[in-house]
Formats: sequence, C-alpha cells, structure tokens
Amino acid sequence: MSKAIDNLLSILDLETIEVNLFRGRSPQDRWQRVFGGQVIGQALVAACRTVEQRTLHSMHCYFLLGGDPRVPIVYEVDRIRDGRSFTTRGVSAIQHGRPIFSLTASFHVDETGLEHIQPPPDVPQPEDLPSQSDIDPALLARMPENQRRYYSTAQPIEIKAVDYQHYFSRYFAREPTTLPFCVWIRAANRLPDDLAIHQCVLAYASDMTLLDVTLFPHGRSVIEPTIQSASLDHAMWFYGDFRADEWLLYVQDTPVAGGARGLSRGNIYTRDGRLVASVAQEGMIRLRPDLAHAP
Repeated sequence: MSKAIDNLLSILDLETIEVNLFRGRSPQDRWQRVFGGQVIGQALVAACRTVEQRTLHSMHCYFLLGGDPRVPIVYEVDRIRDGRSFTTRGVSAIQHGRPIFSLTASFHVDETGLEHIQPPPDVPQPEDLPSQSDIDPALLARMPENQRRYYSTAQPIEIKAVDYQHYFSRYFAREPTTLPFCVWIRAANRLPDDLAIHQCVLAYASDMTLLDVTLFPHGRSVIEPTIQSASLDHAMWFYGDFRADEWLLYVQDTPVAGGARGLSRGNIYTRDGRLVASVAQEGMIRLRPDLAHAP
C-alpha cells in the first residue's frame, strides 16, 4: 500500500472516545485550514460506525467554520432515527468548543425497484491522459505555494483531467451549456474490501475539483490570488456498489453563479458507464482584487 493511501486511511480511522464520540486528526501539510473533503470523510466514518447492515445512500452537510489543522476534531453522532427501511444520523464536528461542520446521513436497506441512468459523455480514457506528475511546469508556477506543494508530492487520490486549458488562459471560458468539466479519479492504491470505506474515500475526493467548476464559465480559477473561495455546503447520493480504487469519471457542471456564490453539480460513473454517485455543492467565489499584490 502506498504511503499516501496509508496516510489517508489513517486519517479516516477515527479514535473512539465514548459512545457516539470520535476524534480525528489532520495531516500536517501546512494548509491554513482543514481540507473540506477530509471533514466530510471523517464525519461519514463516524456516522457509519453507528450503523449496521444498512448502506449509506445520501449525505447533506454544511461547512460552518474553517477547520484548524493543528488540533484534533471531535465528531459527535446523533442517532436521529432507526426505522424499518431507513436509518438517519446527524454528525457535528467540533473544534475549540464550537461546531465547524454539520452532516446528516441516511442509510437504507437493500431493495430492488425501477432503474434508469443518464449516460456519461464520451471522453478519452484515463490511459490516454497525462497524470498529475506530467502537468506542465508553467501551470505549477502559476499556483499558490500550498497548491504547488500539493501537486508536487504524492497524493492519495489520482486525478486526470480531460483538459487543463482553463488554468492557462482567462480567455478559455467554458459556457455552462457546453461539454462539462470531466476528470478521472481513483485512490492511488488498493483499498480494503469494505463499501463504506470506498464511499468515505469517494466523498473525500468529491470535494477536490468541484468548487473550481463554478469559475470556469468566467475563465477564472481558484488558483488565482484575487479569488477567495470556500465550500459552503455539500450533498452526495450513492447508487450501488463501486470501488474508489478503480478509475471513476467525475462529470461536473455549473448551472448558476451570483451574489459571490456558485452552484456546481457532478455525476460519478464507473468505466462501464454505471452511475454510482451524484454530487451538488454551493461555494463562495468572492472577487478580491485587493489581494492581487498580497504576499
């Protein structure tokens, strides 16, 4: 198992403090705040630890305050409901005595019923695309230091974008009605044979590129120093079994932006075209020209 995946699984392996209470830590990678996907993944782990014989099918969450990576995060689970078919859990993430994140997750017994899917777009396969290690050095040079350091080191999630042009030119604006932004994602090494782990890892990965999509119609990117961005809320729905350590196509678009906020959506497919998850997120995308010359 690669060191990056081992570190991710270690981060998701919460310490049990007491019944319904868990503690998680953050990697010491010098980010100013905790990565949102990490908090989502850890909160889902806490919820899953209190449910048996039912599968996570949806989650809705809000980012309330920026997380402090220097101190642990305490996750408190509220066992809201245990019904005949559905189980509901609430999770609060707490730091410095205040909630920084809240999540509601729903679990469902296995049932059969009507089925249909919206098929994925026809895009190049991951083997035909450059890896993150092949990203043009010119792109790395445009990134803030913390992002440049991220892309220059081994990460637990592999990402292969169908194109990177929006990072190079403000004039490469992508109309919301055109082909959505597509990336292939997978865990960098094999994960345990536990669907709950694969769901938590995919939830972690789902926050990695989604916010940026709200800026693409304007030819902008979160790597610009004059863009202040943050995830505000995040929702996810799961359909059937999948493996997060196999290539998954993440198809993302943005229907609207306004008031310094943008909405982005995503569908996640297996290589054979099976839809396994859907995502929606609203994020803050605030223009800050005063930061143009900030150190």
